[in-house]
Amino acid sequence: MTRRTVRAQIAERAIQMFIAQGFEETTVEQIASEVGMSARSVFRYFDTKEDMVVGSMQEAGARLAAALDDRPVGEDAWQALRGALSVLLAGISEDREGMLARARMFASTPSLRAARQQKHAQWRELLLPGMLARIHDGPEETRRLRASAIVTVQLGCLDVSITHWLDAGGKDSLDDVLDVAIAAVRG
Repeated sequence: MTRRTVRAQIAERAIQMFIAQGFEETTVEQIASEVGMSARSVFRYFDTKEDMVVGSMQEAGARLAAALDDRPVGEDAWQALRGALSVLLAGISEDREGMLARARMFASTPSLRAARQQKHAQWRELLLPGMLARIHDGPEETRRLRASAIVTVQLGCLDVSITHWLDAGGKDSLDDVLDVAIAAVRG
């Protein structure tokens, strides 16, 4: 098995256990036992327990950046990023119950919220080149500021939308909720 496959299997089992038992209540030793390895071996794949949950967000950020690059050339920065975010939301729509459980886990675990914010900071860096390519007017410094602001605002809208979606029991379309949030900040 490849390192990536083993890592994914550990993360999947860990997330199941975190949802069932609680993040803080689940130990690395319990996870290691479930996947048939030692805790020390688990830590060869993950630096922290939080990484078991947010580690896949790095891959999601790369998919998001690729989706942004694939958007039509003439699309403005706001529309292009919103369109790219649809790629991530499609996965959420396919596994609504699983995503609701994960959202509850994030909402109730401060260390996971902090880890998610750190991953979003990495996403901003990944998305910045694609956004800069869509903002043509003004000096480089101003373009960079505008691109960074748009990314930060839309990721913030995503977080707020997921919270609203969770509070509503996942009954609304997350795409629709995100559109309302983005429209609110755009005025």
